[in-house]
Parts: sequence; structure tokens; C-alpha cells
Amino acid sequence: MNHFKMEDIKEYLKKHKIEYKVFNHPHVYTVEEASKYNKEIRGIHCKNLFIKEKKSRNYYLVILPAEEKLDLGKFEALFNQKLKFANEDDLKDILGLTTGAVSPFGLINDQEYKTELIINKKVWESDFVSFHPNINTETLELSKDNFHKYVNSLKNKLVIV
Repeated sequence: MNHFKMEDIKEYLKKHKIEYKVFNHPHVYTVEEASKYNKEIRGIHCKNLFIKEKKSRNYYLVILPAEEKLDLGKFEALFNQKLKFANEDDLKDILGLTTGAVSPFGLINDQEYKTELIINKKVWESDFVSFHPNINTETLELSKDNFHKYVNSLKNKLVIV
């Protein structure tokens, strides 16, 4: 399967008339590491978690404010399923991503729309959001309107919680 790389993400955004600002930085793998380099980036900083249902092939990309922890029990109750973090093979096969580069931009690689996008309401309503463009040496900042335009360009199911 061909996966979209960083340059392809930018082409996709351009094609869909989605504006963004680029910030370059060293490799970062955690929210804590990224916080050293995101002082100039406006808006809410996010964490992106790829989880799956334990027995089936249901996948979820959960986007939360960076400072919040995922309450897996809450999500299990919401979806009435037992959940766990997806492994690196699932991440690579479905979203074309590696650990440390997880973001909603990986959803353009999900050609079978296996992944449901779960966005925290604070993130969805933030004036600005920022994510890695499928590589962890850059961050793209998008306005709320441009983020919504991107999410709406996808065919994955969306839930705001």
C-alpha cells in the first residue's frame, strides 16, 4: 500500500485549499519533548492516540489536549468495547505512520476508512490546532476553519466528545 508522506500531506492540503503554517524542530516522540519547541505555535497542543478494539478490527484515532490523559474506561463505556493501544504494525499498515508521528494527517492513508476519528471538544473548538505532518520533525499549525475543512475532507467517521 502506498502511504502519503510529508510532501504528499502538504499537496493534499493545498489541493483542498487548506492553509497551514510550518514549524521545523528536532525529532520529538512525546508531548513533553514537543513542548520544548512549540512556544511559537498558537492554539491548543494535542496528543494523538491510536487505539483498537481488542477482539475486532475497529480502530480509533483519539485526539486530546496535550495535558489530558486518556481515560480508556470512559472510551470503553462510550463504545461498549474493550480497547487497547494499537501496535506499531497496525499503525504502519493502516495509517502509514511510526510511533512519534501519529496525527490526523495519517488518516489520508486509511484508504478503507477503518479508523474512527474521536476528537475532544476542546480541540475541535480551539481557534488553532497543530499536528505533525506524518513526520516528527515538523509541526503544522491550522486555524479552526482549516482543521474542520481537513477533517471534513476525510471519509472516516467523526465523533466529537
